[in-house]
Amino acid sequence: MKKLFFTILLFALANNLLGQEKFQLKSPDGKLVAAISLSGKISYTVSHEGDIILSPSNLSMEIDNGIVWGRNSKLINAKTKEVNQEIDAHFYKKRKITDHYNELILNFKEDFNLIFRAYNEGVVYRFVSTGNKDFIVKNEEASFNFDKDYPAYIPYVKGKFKDIESQYFNSFENEYTYTPLRGMHKDKLAFTPVIISLDGGKKVCLAESDLESYPGMYLINSDGSTSLRSDFAKHPAATKQGGHNQLQQLVTSRQPYIAKSKAKSKFPWRIIIVSTKDKELADNDMVYRLASPSRLNDLSWIKPGKVAWEWWNHWGLSKVDFEAGINNDTYKAYIDFASKNKIEYVILDEGWAVNLQADLFKVVPDIDLKALIAYANSKNVGIILWAGYYAFDRDMERVCKHYSEMGVKGFKIDFMDRDDQQMVDFHYRTARTAAKYKLLVDFHGTYKPTGLNRTYPNVINFEAVNGLEQMKWNGTELDQVTYDVTMPFIRMVAGPVDYTQGAMRNATKRTHRGINDEPMSQGTRCRQLAEYVIFESPLNMLCDSPTSYEKEQECTDFISAVPTVWDHTVALDGQISQYIAIAREKAGVWYVGAMTNWDARTMELDLSFLKEGSYIAEVYRDGANANRIASDYKKETITIPANRKMTIAMAKGGGFAMKIYKK
Repeated sequence: MKKLFFTILLFALANNLLGQEKFQLKSPDGKLVAAISLSGKISYTVSHEGDIILSPSNLSMEIDNGIVWGRNSKLINAKTKEVNQEIDAHFYKKRKITDHYNELILNFKEDFNLIFRAYNEGVVYRFVSTGNKDFIVKNEEASFNFDKDYPAYIPYVKGKFKDIESQYFNSFENEYTYTPLRGMHKDKLAFTPVIISLDGGKKVCLAESDLESYPGMYLINSDGSTSLRSDFAKHPAATKQGGHNQLQQLVTSRQPYIAKSKAKSKFPWRIIIVSTKDKELADNDMVYRLASPSRLNDLSWIKPGKVAWEWWNHWGLSKVDFEAGINNDTYKAYIDFASKNKIEYVILDEGWAVNLQADLFKVVPDIDLKALIAYANSKNVGIILWAGYYAFDRDMERVCKHYSEMGVKGFKIDFMDRDDQQMVDFHYRTARTAAKYKLLVDFHGTYKPTGLNRTYPNVINFEAVNGLEQMKWNGTELDQVTYDVTMPFIRMVAGPVDYTQGAMRNATKRTHRGINDEPMSQGTRCRQLAEYVIFESPLNMLCDSPTSYEKEQECTDFISAVPTVWDHTVALDGQISQYIAIAREKAGVWYVGAMTNWDARTMELDLSFLKEGSYIAEVYRDGANANRIASDYKKETITIPANRKMTIAMAKGGGFAMKIYKK
């Protein structure tokens, strides 16, 4: 009798479910609510504490068999569950990540699942194929509809373009345009993350994670509405060698679809992060959390650290008895500097391989790599090689095997400048092949991170940032100072940044000039120090020359001591485009960094994260004359107050850095 009753109950539940067209999913704290409707078109809304975050927004995926997932799709069943666990993070801004969410899985007859999750920090969804046959994705619809003309921070694709197609080839280095949604350029693509400012100080951050064998998502507002919709580069049909020094592949024609997909494919997570305070965005784990777990069993060989770098300072040695440039004497000087200051790596940037050949086995005559690597090994310094994309891709396996056997520790790969499916596949192939030969990878000239650094932890850094290299050729036309206090709340949500800080020549807004041979930063010296704490960067460059650092040994000592991966991170304070303050801890030692925009600013820091006991801090403050002479700073040693409150003052374009340890 009990068995019969249970069978009848299941049948009744199934019948009731088949007629159900609306579902509601709440975050664990109950503040965020996603309401999903299956009536004809699948749409969803998001609210937070009763405030509308997203108005009804459609989602769908068009498949080559004429079926559109999300249009008149027939629900088979729905399942819900709560997950509360911890994730071990590797080479990240913290060791552990809380993974607490409520999940709804909607299983449809048309061979797909639609998964929604509600976290306390946001709502996410993804499509998953459940069929047994490979298929083609013609297009995906991801829409984000807002109920008002809110202002937004838009990272448009950089450059002047004649049409949408030409925008798919770009460097992913951007500035931010602050504009109402209705004021967006109708024919310009933006890439994620994007921030929309809602009422009451709330922010929405749109992002994506677990992007594998699929094109990256752009956003566009082509109709002047208050909505953003997805846009994707179609799959390349043909390419030709060209671009920077013949190191790129230029798409000459495209297929009428965006992706060729395998059976059981999992598609990228679409992420809607909701924050009530800007500082929450400066310490958000959603992209890393949603990425596929590590596919590497042995991580012991992966060594994060810092890199002495020659390109930004233009091989800028002085007081040496040889002509500095791309030669062994120059690189030995960089190795000596790195060894003396316990810097883990030296990079050979563009120039060590013969130009215009796209062949990494053709080394210029003035470089003896075997001798350099042997010299570096004797000094406990690793060598990383720069590589143009096409030169690396055309013979990836042989390149990795050859240089790994020679003793190279990794590659900085540059000038991909695309995120169509073909290029995303290249990133995964590179990560997998490099790991096979125990090589680190720094993807420069690439799209924003989407969690690949979790899946393949040997991928240690990404560019996709308007970094300090821009200061070599831009004067006052680029406001790098404001960018520096905007990017950590937006781009850094996606993951680490190869920003390449560390300038020892520092300038005010009035005195900055773009000078290739002797480049400088905008903002103060202490700002450059603070960036080593604030910017997440497991493989972190020292952009200036050994000559400059040796003149500024006190600052060099601070930089060389700052960790590049962390046990804990605390976002102390911040407002997008105005200021930021972050604390990070490694092995019981805390570092604090703060930066302001072009406004001089006094801040009170709450250091209550410090446990009981007395603490000493080494403090680097903007000097009394830093508003005129940006390199002016003062170092002092203080005792942290018992009430854990500390007031700091920063000059215009200024910064503050501090190292804290127990007495």
